[in-house]
Amino acid sequence: MSRICWSLLGAAAWPALAFAQATAPAASIDASAAFGARPMIENVSLSPDGSSIAYISPTSGQGSALYTVKIGSAPKRILAASGNPERLSRCSWSSNTRLVCTVYFIQNAQFAVISSTRIISINADGGPVELLTKREGENAWGHSFFGGAIIDWLPGEDGAILMGNYYIPESKAGSLIVKRDQGYGVDRIDTLTKASKRVVDPNSNAVDYISDGRGNVRVMATQRDVDGYSKPELVYRYNLLGKRDWKPLSVYNTLTDEGFLPVTVDPGENSAYGFRKIDGRLAVVKHALDGSETETTVYAHPQVDVDQLIRIGKARRVIGVSYATDHRYSVYFDKALGDLRTRLAKALGGGDLQLDIIASSLDEQKLVLRAGSDINPGQYYLFDRTTKQLGALFAERSALAGVTLAPVKSVMVKASDGVEIPAYLTLPPGSNGKNLPSIVMPHGGPGARDEWGFDWLAQFYAHQGYAVLQPNFRGSTGYGDDWLKINGFQSWRAAIGDVADSGRWLVAQGIANPAKLGIVGWSYGGYAALQSGVIAPGLFKAIVAIAPVTDFAELTQQSRNSTNKYITRDYIGTGPHIREGSPAQNAASITAPVLMFHGTDDGNVRFSHSKLMLDKLNNAGRSAELVTFDKLDHYLEDSAARAQMLKRSDEFLRATFAK
Repeated sequence: MSRICWSLLGAAAWPALAFAQATAPAASIDASAAFGARPMIENVSLSPDGSSIAYISPTSGQGSALYTVKIGSAPKRILAASGNPERLSRCSWSSNTRLVCTVYFIQNAQFAVISSTRIISINADGGPVELLTKREGENAWGHSFFGGAIIDWLPGEDGAILMGNYYIPESKAGSLIVKRDQGYGVDRIDTLTKASKRVVDPNSNAVDYISDGRGNVRVMATQRDVDGYSKPELVYRYNLLGKRDWKPLSVYNTLTDEGFLPVTVDPGENSAYGFRKIDGRLAVVKHALDGSETETTVYAHPQVDVDQLIRIGKARRVIGVSYATDHRYSVYFDKALGDLRTRLAKALGGGDLQLDIIASSLDEQKLVLRAGSDINPGQYYLFDRTTKQLGALFAERSALAGVTLAPVKSVMVKASDGVEIPAYLTLPPGSNGKNLPSIVMPHGGPGARDEWGFDWLAQFYAHQGYAVLQPNFRGSTGYGDDWLKINGFQSWRAAIGDVADSGRWLVAQGIANPAKLGIVGWSYGGYAALQSGVIAPGLFKAIVAIAPVTDFAELTQQSRNSTNKYITRDYIGTGPHIREGSPAQNAASITAPVLMFHGTDDGNVRFSHSKLMLDKLNNAGRSAELVTFDKLDHYLEDSAARAQMLKRSDEFLRATFAK
């Protein structure tokens, strides 16, 4: 890996940092490899003193490596995970010399894909790796796949953290030594010495804790169950500062988003910040933790959900909120940081540039910033508030340097019932936007939505000459209850109707050549692609489905041995829509050729979905192909596999459109 580009620029020189690489002449590239490459920089974090940076970068296959770098020096690789089965998820600084990382594992057992996590610590120079997750004794009654979570980074204590750990009872025949602790508790752990002290006793029903950034665990969440199976209700309780008893705070339903969902605690205000629905849309509220139960609306939007808290530093201090309409917007409560962000964004090119504070030093004087847009796949900077100096760090997707990317436009698509569907349109660079080979690309989820910005899938297809339309169909989140309906499964007719109408809109606008209109989707988007072929045969001339849901009954059965069995059943629902809404049960209605991609170790949507769909299409005499990726999961986090998927799908679309 090349040395970090490090140039500290004075305030007067800021405009020089506008993205020169975006206008550089593009060399001949392998587009599928360039767009399919995993981001070279992920999970950037800054040491408490602001002198060192850590980040994760991909290696071969699904592997990744952790790098640290002293500002002005070359990066040093200190830890690697092969990706088979261990992978690096997130690494952050617990002190100026020590990092804490979450490692997760995916393994394909006989009847299920099993994922598990463990938390480790390592010196910044690559010193010894230590397991922080509580070890299970040889006489433990069971095994926990959950390796714990960081509850508090304890910014005032060098190297110590509060960590949630799961306790499992232990006993041995013929021995009087019995360990009866069971459930989820909190320990204070020194990541330098591994010294540990109990902070909150284990609770067999606890699933989460929230601290105040000063070492005080203020909120506990427990989950209700029936016969050992989880219910969707999370019960939150809090304690008065310095007290040990737990008082009722809220009951939150994970299926309907009803109730108050606390996210963080502000120690100065002695309040919990979180989300609650107001007029059918999520808003940010704060709830006093002083016994008064006073709840105040912090920020609500009249059209969309306010869905993010903006936080900073090891204490995760709340400095603002964020929401998405046609673009994502931020509202800063910290005026100084808000004004600074506005000035820096303007200095870096202005316009639609989105600038986010990714990390900060302990004193918040040094900030890691990420800038991005539809035509900028991501650039990181370091800003020193004391010296007013700005330094360029890394390009997130260096494989795309010099490649001309396509602007993304927000549009409204009129559905057949007259409702306007918000969507994003990406046209090939330099095209006139008329009579083009075109793709409708519904998002996954279904509890999700597309947003304006860089999208490697949409940008690849636009680079290859396709117009790409990404509709936020009814059933998408972010627009409130009326838009969500029930969800994209139980309200599949509304969702898929909007997706099909998006294809018709492209044709009506003269953008799409009707003989060259395809549909491409991933996960729920893959389901939407297939089901669109069921309800509107002939509209889409080619269907590409990546890791698709193909059968609602199969999706319900997938959780039959999980503690979330009833939650999954209630989310998908029961009734005639189970068969009517499943493309595998209606394969004979599909007339367009189908190409599917799926990883065998997919724990989100099992590989069996694509196998079933392939069999059903073949039995109906339809044209269908399944490309299998051995040992890859739902996200196909392998650059070579993604490149293969892009190349093969492009070839498939071109060949089909040429018939």
